[in-house]
Amino acid sequence: QVQLVESGGGLVQAGDSLRLSCTARGRGFSAATIGWFRQAPGKEREFVAAIRRGGSTFDADSVKGRFAISRDNTKNMVYLQMNNLKPEDTAVYYCAADAGGFANSNKRAYEYWGQGTQVTVSS
Repeated sequence: QVQLVESGGGLVQAGDSLRLSCTARGRGFSAATIGWFRQAPGKEREFVAAIRRGGSTFDADSVKGRFAISRDNTKNMVYLQMNNLKPEDTAVYYCAADAGGFANSNKRAYEYWGQGTQVTVSS
């Protein structure tokens, strides 16, 4: 069982930066693949970025070059550094975990989810 809590969201202007944090509690964090997803009003939840146990990362085309995911297994933390934010990045951002460690961009592969943190980018 893994419990996830997101933090770091807020209201910013276009071009600003934010760093989201995901704190994990429970066993198996270091072996899990951790992903970030987001959901804008009226839209489906979409993949943003993920990081595997060994540190390899992959992200969505829409955030390449602007967002970076990282993890600190000593602290059970995963971070999403978001730079050059755009109004279209406005969404609730969710942290998710796949204990098996094999998940990719498919949200159905993640068993555990946090409650989300709101990110709003004004133009």
